[in-house]
This record gives sequence, structure tokens and C-alpha cells, in this order.
Amino acid sequence: MSSPRRLRPSHPEVPAPGATGVQVALDELGTPLSDVTFVVVDLETTGGRAAEDAITEIGAVKVRGGEVLGEFQTLVDPGGPVPPFIQVLTGITTSMLVGAPTIGEVLPSFLEFARGAVLVAHNAPFDVGFLRAAAARSERAWPGFQVVDTVRLARRVVLRDEAPNHKLSTLAALFGATVTPNHRALADARATVDVLHALLGRLAPLGVTHLEDLATATDPVPADVRRRSTLADGLPDAPGVYLFRGPRDEVLYVGVSTTSLRRRVRSYFTSAEKRGRMQEMVRLAVRVDPVVCATPLEARVRELRLIAEHAPRYNRRSRAPERMPWVRLTDEPFPRLSVVREVREGRAHIGPFASRALAQQAVDALHATFPVRQCTGRLPVVPSADAHACVLAEVGRCGAPCTGGQDVAAYAPVAAAVRDAMTGDPRDVAQAHAVRIRTLAAQERFEEAATVRDRLTSYVRGAGRAQRHARAAACRELVAARRTDDGGWELLLVRHGRFAGTAVVDRRTDPRPAVAALRAGGEHVTASVPPATAAHPEETDLLLAWLEQPGVRLVEVDGEWSSPARSAQAVRDAAAAVTLDLVVPRPALVDDAPTAPGAAPQRTA
Repeated sequence: MSSPRRLRPSHPEVPAPGATGVQVALDELGTPLSDVTFVVVDLETTGGRAAEDAITEIGAVKVRGGEVLGEFQTLVDPGGPVPPFIQVLTGITTSMLVGAPTIGEVLPSFLEFARGAVLVAHNAPFDVGFLRAAAARSERAWPGFQVVDTVRLARRVVLRDEAPNHKLSTLAALFGATVTPNHRALADARATVDVLHALLGRLAPLGVTHLEDLATATDPVPADVRRRSTLADGLPDAPGVYLFRGPRDEVLYVGVSTTSLRRRVRSYFTSAEKRGRMQEMVRLAVRVDPVVCATPLEARVRELRLIAEHAPRYNRRSRAPERMPWVRLTDEPFPRLSVVREVREGRAHIGPFASRALAQQAVDALHATFPVRQCTGRLPVVPSADAHACVLAEVGRCGAPCTGGQDVAAYAPVAAAVRDAMTGDPRDVAQAHAVRIRTLAAQERFEEAATVRDRLTSYVRGAGRAQRHARAAACRELVAARRTDDGGWELLLVRHGRFAGTAVVDRRTDPRPAVAALRAGGEHVTASVPPATAAHPEETDLLLAWLEQPGVRLVEVDGEWSSPARSAQAVRDAAAAVTLDLVVPRPALVDDAPTAPGAAPQRTA
């Protein structure tokens, strides 16, 4: 069992006779970064809440001037079992921690190792928060280390053109780190060392060469950016959408404020704005156009539509819905699963997905559960004489309809089971994958378990989204109301899953005439082909989230507003299936019988 250990530096420091130690502080001027001792730390924990969860592993690397002076690594007994989902993520099992030292035993050694240094972590509030909480529980004073967060540094110098996000794994790949992060503390700390050095190299040309420069490296507001704060003058103090426009009247960026347009736009000219691309955008902007909205929900919807309309160069979200992939069960004698770009009437679909890779993961989840054929060609009812079965048939994963191993009648139950898993009950898929994840975790095959987890998550999210959107698409008109803070009503009109209008009435006004006016003057919406709605999928997600808030009332419904009694929403992600035991074998219940030929059990929402 691992215990705290400190490796000797490759070149031990020998203090000069009579020399005294001095702790480096951020307010000491003239300390080159090459002379600063950094301790780069990473933790593994049982969860994400420092007040309730515990540390399971500490890894740290002490560096100065690009040279590794020592390392610190230990497992830590958290005082209880490690959740299965965390075991899958980190590879640290409960049995590995039996006999490991407690945090009360480990913390003094770590604090001595880091004494006099500047702490560095990737997403430092997380790691330092756990260490401070551990010190408080051990009734030990926290030394008050100076802290550097590599996430905040990365936001200053790594633009979205280079990397899609600022995760440690992304930055490590970008900078060619010698160690690949793997959710183990010491490996991740070593990778963070390489990321830190790369970030400091990028900061040097910006004048960040001393410790005192580093203290404000993430917060400066360039003078030319601050001077452009007059762009916010005169904007209304109301919810809505704002459009930054460039010198040729082009839309550079579309944003939203659910409270005050003026305050939100002003934040782009203060230290609250950390994104380098936004400062670049602000330097190009010549004016800001506001679009005042009646409600925060309308503001979010308008933002999505304006982004889709203008495709601003500085927005990185809300891809065009026509490019979002779906998974379809094809309509042929021997149906198969296919990743497609459009929805066709009468077919089973799940999605849409943010990427083709996620759609393929959902396909893999269905293939792993049902012996549906995986070949891509259309099969004839009567197989050709020279047809040959693939390896899946040889291992029992397919009934080989291509060679006559299954006729249309024998294959029909397989297709029906896949269709039911896509449009209704997800338990067969979730149960199979939950069992597989538990088995692989018990065998400590964590990378394979993570792959199965991702596959299940993609399927559950895609099926759940399609089922939620299908009911919205089929509903011709829905009017809902929610109480406002001042006792009035916020009214919402939805047609075929698309925002068609909104209104707000105060507490002294009868809302019924407002409902009638909203229905009469709302946007005309052409029906879509379910489960696709008549709106961008993200717009429908916003509307459904609003409708599912506590206190929302359905006022008028033209059409059906129901969901399957057992649907993919019952198991929202892989963690629920693995850790909460939400997935149970299918019972033989009376209410499983369809209410009409081919119909799934229904409940009124």
C-alpha cells in the first residue's frame, strides 16, 4: 500500500552558511518566475463537494526553473467506500485504499512538502478547496498559500481556434505534454507541470515574467478595451438579446441577458470577462444593437434564432439543426440502424445528437443489446444463392437473414424490440449495459467500463430527447402559465415544439383575454415530422425545461400531451443506472399490455 513519499531532488540544495529561509510572497517585486518554487498538485476524490466528499489520492510535483525538485504521491483512506462511478472514472477501488493512511496522517507531510512554495492546480478552487476542508476537519491551520490556476491562465492565452476547451487533457495534447492525464493524481500533476511551463512561455511575450506579473495575469483589462465601454451606454435595463456589430455592419457576436442588457454588455469591458476571443471581438465592434424581450425565456429563444440566422464568427454554439445527426431504424424487410440527417415519417428515431460520434455510440449501444443486423446494404426477402454470413452470425450476434438464417417473420421480433427501445422502454439496453459496467469495474477493466458507460449515456440521452420532442412536435398548440414574482402571470404559446409567442400580465389583470389574444396573434407554425419539432432542437429543449418547472400550469392543449409510462427519461444517464439501481428486469405487469394494437402504455403529463 502506498504511503507518503518524497523523492530527493536530483540536485540537492545546500544553503549557504548562516542563510535563513524566506517565504516567497506575491507582493515581493522583482522575483523572476524562474526563481519561484511551484508545487503542482492534483487530487482524486469520492465526489465533487469538499464539505461532504473525501480525498482518495494526492499527487504533487515541486518544480523551479523548469527542473523537477521532488514528487509527492499517496493514496488516502477516505473513511468509506468509493462510489462505483468514481471507480470507473479513476480506477481507484475501495480495496486499493484498505490500509492507506488517513488524510489526518497525510496532510502534515504534504504541507511540509509544499512549504514556502506557490501552489498550482488545474481548476485550483476544486483541489485547494478539498485541501482546506481537510485542514479544517483536522483542526490544522491552513498556511495561506499563494495559488495559481492553470485553467485561468489558459483562458488568457489559448483561444478557441486552437482548442475547443481548457480541460487538462485538451491542453496536454495541445502542448505535447510528456505525460497523458488519466485521472490519477501524480500523472495529472505531471501533465499540469508541462501545461504550466507552456502557458508561462506564452505569457512571457505579454510581459508576465515575474511573480508579481503572474498575480494579475488573468485579470487585466487593456486600456483600449476599457475605453470601448461607451458601447453599453443607453442600453435598456431589461432582459433581451444584444448584437455586437463590426465596421461593415456584420454581426460579430450574439449574447443574451435574462435581467439587464446594460449590465451584461458592460461586463465585457471589465475584468469579469476572461475570454481572449471576446476581447478581440470587442476591439472590432463599433456598436451594440439591443433586442428587448418580454421574458427571460423569450430572450434565450431569440438568441438561438439570431445565432442560427447570422452565424456570427465569435459564437461557438447552436449548430444548424439540419446538420445534427439522428439514428433511424430503416423501413425494409430486415430493418437496420442508420445514422441520418433527416427524420422520415413512420420510422423510429432517436436524437438529434450533437455529433456523429455520439450518434454512433447510441447505435453501438443498441447493437450490443439486440441481435439486429449490422450490415449496411438492403437485403432481399429471398437471399441470393452466393450470399455469405459475416462473423457476427458465426458468434451468435446476428441471425443471418442475409443467408436465410432468419426469414422476415423470425426477424420481426428483433426489429420490434429495437423499435420499442428507441421509442419507449429503455430498460433492456440500460440493464445490459449496467451489468456490463459492474462486471468490468469488478475486474478493474476501467477503460472498457468507461467506453460502455459513454455508449449507454449517448443512447439514453438520444432516446430521451427524441421521446420528449416527439410529444411537443405532435401537439398542435399549447398555452401554459407561470406565476411571476409580483403575483402576475407569464404566458407561453408553443406550437409543434416551437416558441410562438409570450405575454406577461400583472396581478390586477384577468389573464384570460391575454390568453385569447396570444393564441390569435401567435406565430403560425407548420407541422413537423415527429420526433423532429418545428424549431431548433435547443429551442425545444428550452421550452420543455420551462414547462417542467414547478408551478407551471397547462391552460390550453390542442392535441395530445403525454409520454410513455416507461421511457428513456426514467434513466437519465449511465451514473443513474450504475449507482442508483434504477434499472430492474422487465416485470410481467398487466399495464404492460398495449391499450391499442401497437400502442405503448401512456400517461397524461
